[in-house]
Amino acid sequence: MGSGPAAASRRLLVATRSRHKLRELAELLGLPPDVELLSPDDLGIEGEPDETGETFETNARIKARFYARRSGLPTLADDSGLEVDALGGAPGVRTRRFAGPDASDEENNARLLRELAGLPPDRRGGRYVCVLALALPAAKGAGGTVPIEVRRGTCRGRIADGPRGDGGFGYDPIFEPAQEPPGGRTLGQWSPAEKNAISHRSRAAARMRPLLRERGLTG
Repeated sequence: MGSGPAAASRRLLVATRSRHKLRELAELLGLPPDVELLSPDDLGIEGEPDETGETFETNARIKARFYARRSGLPTLADDSGLEVDALGGAPGVRTRRFAGPDASDEENNARLLRELAGLPPDRRGGRYVCVLALALPAAKGAGGTVPIEVRRGTCRGRIADGPRGDGGFGYDPIFEPAQEPPGGRTLGQWSPAEKNAISHRSRAAARMRPLLRERGLTG
């Protein structure tokens, strides 16, 4: 890819070091082949921002701003997790460490099931949430203001009474989407195509696409 403003406008940094997430977002956002999707590793950017926010939006903004300032490129960041009504919105931003700093998916699921033990289906409601933040680099140096646009997607459902299915990841084996009756299939039993059609990340991506199109980053 060539140099100059035209080339730079077709590069998008994603604030993740996961190649899987890069591929997933490229698919969900409908990026054309000539848009270069980059990770911080591709640019040699070291370090991680301190995700000190108490909301998904705050943490997505922190990550987007951090990497946009260091790269000088439009930067997309996401923060996502699970909110359960009976727990006042927990685990929320602590979704990945609900059962401890280094907890496995199975340990997180087990703790959530313990917290909700005995509750009927109508009191086990919750939602997956994804917030995508797009940061545009400052026009004059890295220290300037970084404009940020945010879009949110949710997938509503309820927590099952036990794990079912071995698909997906995270809390998928114990999350029944709203399209299922109580005791129906969990996301761990849905196909990837079925899940992508209703997922929180796909809904956030659909709302982000028009903004990327305005920046010349989608077809």
